[in-house]
Amino acid sequence: MLCFMPGVAFVPALLVCWSSAAFIISYVIAVLGGHVPPLVPYISDTGTKPPESGVFGLMINISAFLGAATMYIRYLIIEKQNESSHFMSPSCNLITLCIGLLGCFGMGIVANFQELSVPSVHDGGALVAFGSGVVYITLQSVISFKSCPQWNSHCTCYIRMVISTVSCVAVIPMIACAALISITKVDWIPGEKHLGSDIKPPGVNSRLSINFNGLWIRISEQFSS
Repeated sequence: MLCFMPGVAFVPALLVCWSSAAFIISYVIAVLGGHVPPLVPYISDTGTKPPESGVFGLMINISAFLGAATMYIRYLIIEKQNESSHFMSPSCNLITLCIGLLGCFGMGIVANFQELSVPSVHDGGALVAFGSGVVYITLQSVISFKSCPQWNSHCTCYIRMVISTVSCVAVIPMIACAALISITKVDWIPGEKHLGSDIKPPGVNSRLSINFNGLWIRISEQFSS
């Protein structure tokens, strides 16, 4: 079966490396161009103007594809495990996959609709991406406990529970702030307070992205086992 082929763990590992590179490269270009403040800018702010907008869009599109591939492989693995253990309903696994794919679709929206070009669509895509991502992480945590100890160690279960809890806490202020922010400043002037800093909790979506990558790292370890 494809999901049990040697080397399949390379997919989530590549996802982690690629998505991290996407954020770092666009951040460096935006800071060097004077478009964002260097201290923990909002992720979308680092991809609003050329040339970083092109890099951001291209790399996030590929990240969305890799994320969808990882989720589908994860779905197939759980489906195969469930055939012998019967620890969950097959429909639950399918629903989890659909929610995850919805999050990847939201990433595609974020990548292709720039924050300054179509802000409402961009913000909607970000909400779908992060919201669905948090739900997906939470469901994966539940699945881990259901399949423990045969398919997951207690340590893995608790790590995923911590990741999902932190993600749930982090997404609340992000959604609250998204409802308050209606404008993004195009250029940041050194010494000037960044617009929206009063209501954007620093690094909220960065922390969520780190949590997602943490989940993929744990999943890649299971893929290789």
